[in-house]
Amino acid sequence: MNKVDVAIIGGGPAGLSAGLMLGRARKQTIVIDEGRPRNEVTREAHGFLTRDGISPREFRRIAQEQLRVYPSVSQAEDTVVSISGEDGSFLLETAAGMKIASKKLLFAAGMKDRKLEIPGLAEVYGRSAFVCPYCDGWELRDEPLVVISRGAALMHFAPLLSGWTKRFVVCTNGPDELSESERDELRDHGIPLFDTPIRAILSSEGMVNHVTLEDGIEIPCTGIFFKSELVPGTELPLSLGCRTTDTGMIEVDEFGKSSVPGVYAAGDASSLMHQSIAAAASGAAAGAAINGELNQEAWRKRNK
Repeated sequence: MNKVDVAIIGGGPAGLSAGLMLGRARKQTIVIDEGRPRNEVTREAHGFLTRDGISPREFRRIAQEQLRVYPSVSQAEDTVVSISGEDGSFLLETAAGMKIASKKLLFAAGMKDRKLEIPGLAEVYGRSAFVCPYCDGWELRDEPLVVISRGAALMHFAPLLSGWTKRFVVCTNGPDELSESERDELRDHGIPLFDTPIRAILSSEGMVNHVTLEDGIEIPCTGIFFKSELVPGTELPLSLGCRTTDTGMIEVDEFGKSSVPGVYAAGDASSLMHQSIAAAASGAAAGAAINGELNQEAWRKRNK
């Protein structure tokens, strides 16, 4: 039985950042990660000061190496399959059969993409098709793009993307779920709208050439932004009774504390700001909050 102060489920920027904070605070910590990050499809991560353009693989390698400096932090490539217990005495079991007793939990497993149903989209995802203009908009600035989205999400995304390029076409891949006034708004900004289902995305070595619709229309483009369908990286927070949003995110306060005592969440698991730097920041905040809670508990215990 491994006994730790904190078990971190998920080893992306949020989990690794929390591990660094807790290691420096001398807390026995284990970071458990299955080794299949959502951003492994992309070649470069952007927007992280001092690391702009780094590959996600290299980012994780550096972070994991830096954690090894701290003897109280261990790392395991494994998957947590069950958690029981309560604040101060959680019991975790992993797919490899490891058992861990932990006082506190931090969920940093993020979100996962549902299977990409549009033919050809998987081949370009992370190369010339992306989900976040803050992460990849600069590289596609002023380029002719196709946006695959619909409804309220589209009407939020279109004005946002216009800061990087005005040359984009919207494909809703079926009913657009827009009001007539919203269609007029897109027309007023010179944005073509197609609601015919997409037949395929044509590409060469991961670089998109054009999008073909079921009616035969071909839309040339050099990049795509699309709204991915996400699911939680793990269902374990639900099994513990954590409150979640309609989209599956864990509800937390400003320090990452969930509705369940002793359970915290950070990164994409609890935020719509799906950027590495934001995830790392929330991981650091949660790590500091967990450390503070552990220290307060130890302080009160000594006074009894």
